[in-house]
Parts: sequence; structure tokens; C-alpha cells
Amino acid sequence: MSAPFTRYLHGALSLKGRLLLGLFVTWAVVLALLLGFGWRSAETLAGDSSRTHLRYEARLIADELTQQVDSRLSALQRLAGRVPLRASSSEARNVLRDSDALLEWFEGLFVVGAEGRVMADWPNVEGRVGLNIADREYFQEVAAFHEPYVSEPFRGRASHQSLVVFVVPRLDVAGNFQGMVGGIVNIRNGDLFNRLSRIRLGLEGFASVMTASGQVLYHPDRSRILAEVPDAGANPWANLSLFGWEGEVLGELSSGDLGYQAYRQIWPADWIVSVVLPRDQVLSPLMESVGRLGWWALLVAGLMMPIMGWFVWLSLRPLYRLERQIEEVGAGKRNQVALATRMQELQRVAFTFNRVEVERGHALARSRERQAFLDAILSSSPVGIFVTEPGGAISYVNPALVELTGYQEIATNPLAWLNRVHADDRQAMQELWRHSLQSGEDFLQQYRYWHRKGEVLWLEVHARRVSSEDGHLGFVGTVKDITQRREEEALRQWEAEHDPLTGLLNRRGLERRLEEALADWRKMGIPSVLLVFDMDHFKPINDLGGHALGDEMLCRVARELTQTIRRSDHAARQGGDEFAVLLPSCSPEQARRIAESLLESTRLLRVHHEGQAYSVTMSVGATSFQNTDQRISQIIQRADEACYEAKRAGRDGVAIRG
Repeated sequence: MSAPFTRYLHGALSLKGRLLLGLFVTWAVVLALLLGFGWRSAETLAGDSSRTHLRYEARLIADELTQQVDSRLSALQRLAGRVPLRASSSEARNVLRDSDALLEWFEGLFVVGAEGRVMADWPNVEGRVGLNIADREYFQEVAAFHEPYVSEPFRGRASHQSLVVFVVPRLDVAGNFQGMVGGIVNIRNGDLFNRLSRIRLGLEGFASVMTASGQVLYHPDRSRILAEVPDAGANPWANLSLFGWEGEVLGELSSGDLGYQAYRQIWPADWIVSVVLPRDQVLSPLMESVGRLGWWALLVAGLMMPIMGWFVWLSLRPLYRLERQIEEVGAGKRNQVALATRMQELQRVAFTFNRVEVERGHALARSRERQAFLDAILSSSPVGIFVTEPGGAISYVNPALVELTGYQEIATNPLAWLNRVHADDRQAMQELWRHSLQSGEDFLQQYRYWHRKGEVLWLEVHARRVSSEDGHLGFVGTVKDITQRREEEALRQWEAEHDPLTGLLNRRGLERRLEEALADWRKMGIPSVLLVFDMDHFKPINDLGGHALGDEMLCRVARELTQTIRRSDHAARQGGDEFAVLLPSCSPEQARRIAESLLESTRLLRVHHEGQAYSVTMSVGATSFQNTDQRISQIIQRADEACYEAKRAGRDGVAIRG
């Protein structure tokens, strides 16, 4: 080590150096706190401002698109009223041609007969007239419900373009379906999303539109149009909006970066507007400002250091001699301080130092004896034991605790213990530990802990403050492995809420989740739907094939339920041949599609006994949560009534009550 560096190190470790360092550190801490507080305040303000801006933009876009969708559907309804019910193809084409003004909104108009064949279009596209579209989902939707409808994106058979169709039904005076009138919108080249292309949200912000089925209708990056929306792992908020959620959030984007996001629903078309603003773009001006302030503060601190050093040197000159003698005592070159000075304060310091040095020698000897005795007791204990300092830092762990946790370094690194507490339990444990440190109350907590072998243990930790006449000495705690007890409790809880035959929730488990969903509905307006399934023709299976065959059918129906519903849904067997499914964050339309899918898959199930095949169908009752619902019994009763209604209607069907 070079001589200049040695002198520099000696000066830095001296009392003068420490005072200067303390002043500098104090200045740096104050500066860091001010900059940190300023940064946090500005970041919060910028985030709130960004959320407000995105909320406004998303609402504005959603309202405008909703108005455009409603206006187009209303115009088509008026046009449908002008097309005679028994019109010929030429008459229908004349009506469309006279409505040429609607081509400002649509790329084309068409009239479809009750059987699903295109009667007329305008302007004429070769191959469209006479085209049978009875298999199109929008024709089937309008034919079934007699309501205006906006289709899913598709490729036109005649135009070969990416299209969305707005359609309204043609009904006679008795309300019977006589066909429909539709307008075609070109997704890529139409003017429906023109305003979105003019929106500017900085360099990287953008707005997009997607369908509830998960297809992108509009995006500034045109290559992503008609692409699938990223799954919940890439962007959970975009995926959640597909089920009806609206709001603003700071979350991870599909690119992996953080961004402010706003989502709004366009209910008439079942679309979703998404407005995104990357967080880095919002904070970029703020980071530049904070950086400039930091450099100015460091410059001022650098100019002040020589002045502070001169004042400290003047104040510490009388202490230098005392410092040298204390160093000699510490090095063993002398037994006590012999300072010749007229400063009474330094004389008292020297006298006190010599007295304390003698007492320290005696105390060290006694402490070694007590420590040896305590180490022997703690080392032989079969229970995990630890000791902390008054501030909470671990100062000792016995061998039993090292063996229990699997980590030797917890005795020297306090963070080693904390970092291996299960992430879901860590915050609660920290808060309770801080409370015990501040209040002196016992610490008693059960939490999960990662063992070195990769196993998760359940530990019960009990720590109590130890005090003496002189003050607080720290905490002494015990650690027990309660993994087996917790596993037994979890098994009993699972058995209490699940059907032993099918593994589905039982009535008690379903009712608890209904209570949670009803609380979410009343607090945050999150919609949910309850489906009740009653098996048709199940009794003959039990009567002819026996209960074993009936149990096999019940288990197969349960497997179909779990494979068909979403992972967020809850399937239950309420008893006998009655099943139920709770669909959180689900609209009635989505619930109907899920119920019909379950009906279809159930029809295909077969069980065999003595050469005879048996099958069942389902009568399904569905109900969504209502504002008047105060208890889950009201929801269950509505679903049961809907189920009975489905049975009365001929079984193997779905009945929905409001």
C-alpha cells in the first residue's frame, strides 16, 4: 500500500475525517430525501395526470364509437322499414340505390331473405347476390334474437376483404323473422376508425380497438389488425377487459415494459377501446429535471466541503493529543491515558476513560464466563432458538435452528432469513415484527419458509423481549416446524368444501364463493352469472345400471364441466344430479355461450351397462347478479326457477332470468 494512500486513509478514519464525512453524508441524505420526495411527488402527479388524460381519451373515443355504431344501426333500421317484406330482388336493389347517402358510412349495403340468401346489394359486387350466408354467425344471431347486431371480423366471400357487418332484422307485423338488412364496413380502409389515426399520445402512446372475442380491429401498427389479443400472461389487463372490465391501471404491457392503460367498453358492438401511454415516456421529462437538480446540489456540496473542513480542524486541535494516547492504549503500548492539559473537559475525559478501561477488563472476564454457560444451554436445546439485538438484528442462532431452516448464514446475514420467507407472507411478517420492536409486545406468527432443499415449511415463531434493569437487551425467540399440522388443517378445509365423488365444490364451497362474488358485485360492480344444471333422464341410469353406473356418469359430467369452463370459474355439485357453475366477470351473453357449449358436450357422453348405452341431457337455468340482490339465496332461487323453466320447455335447453 503506497504512502499517500495510507495518509489519505488515516485522515479519513480520524475524528476530523469522520465529522467531515458525517456532515457530507448528512448533506447527501438530506439531498437524497429531498430529491426522492420530489421525485415521488412528481411521479405521483405525473401518474395521476396520465390516468386522467387516458380516462378522458378512452371515454371520448368509446362515446364517439358508440355513437357511430348506434347511428349506423339506426340508419339501417330505417332502411329496413323501407324494404317491402315481399319485395323482389330488383325492388330491394332500387331501395338500396335510393339510400346511396348511407355509403358515407358503409362500403356496401345488402338485403338478405329469411332463408339466408342475399337478394340485393349496392353498389353491386360480383358474386354477392345469391350468396347463401345462413351459416354466418351474424345471420344466425339476428335470426335467433331479432335484434340489431355487429358481427365478428371476417373475410368477405365476394370481396375477399377484412370486413365487419352491421345488420338489423326485417320483421313482419307478427314479429316473425323475414330476413335482414346489412351494411358492410371495411376494417382496414373504412372511415369508422379514422379519428383514432389522428390521435397523438406522444412518441409511443397509441389507441386501439379490439373485439370481446380477442381480435384487434384497429391498431396504429396495421400489421397487428385482426391479430389475436395477447394472453393474460403478456397483458392481464387487456385480457380482463375482454370480460367486461373497464378502468385505468399502471401495468405491464405485452412488450414487457410498464405503461398507463385505460379500457372502455363499446357495448352496442361488444368492442373494447384501449389507450396506452408508456411509463418511460411520461417520466422522461421528470428524470431530466431531477438529474439537473442533482448535479447542481453536488456542485454546491463540493464547494462547501473545504470551508467545513477548516472549521472542524480548528475545533479538534486540542483533541489530537488525546486521540493519539487512546490509540496507544488500544494498541497495548500503555495501560492508561496520562494527558497533561489545562482543559478540564479533556481531563475528565481522560479520567473517565482510565476508569472505564479497568471496569471493562473485569466485565469482559465475567461476560466470557456467562457466554460460555449460555452457549452450552442453547447448543443442546432441540428447539430452534434465536437471539436479536434491540434493533432486531439477529445476533445468535443455535444448531437446532440452523438444521431446521437449512441455512448457516442466517446467523451472520439478517436478510438471509427475510429473503426466504414466502413472498405471500413476507409483508405481514415484517409489519408484525416492526410492531413488536416498537411496542415490546410478543411476536407470534405462523408463515411459510423456503428450506434449502426447495421444500416449503410452515414455521411458528414466538419471540419475547428480554430486559434488564439497565434497559432493553433484545428478543429471544423459538421456532417450531408446524408443517404437518397445517397440512392436516388444509386437508380438512378442502374436504369440508368439496364433493368426495367428483372433486368439485360442494354446496358449502359454492355458497362461500357466491358470497365473495356478491360482495365484489356490490362494492365494485363486477358482474357474475350463476348457472344451475339439472340432469335429465338420470334416474333410469341409477335404476337399471345401479349406483356405480350413476356415479360414473356424474364423474364424467363433472370432468366435462371442468374442461369446458374458464379457469376463473367455479364448478360445484350441489347434491344428487344437480350441478352449478359460478361465472365471475361474465356477461349474460357469454354465459349463454358457455352453457350451450356444456349442453353440447354433455349430449355426447355415454356410459354402458350390459350392452346398453345410456346418455343424459341438461336443463340449465342462468341468472346474473342484480342491484336488488342482498343475499345469495335470492340468486340461487332465481337460477333454480330458470332451471325449472328450462325443464318445462322440453329439457336440454337454457333458460335465463334477469
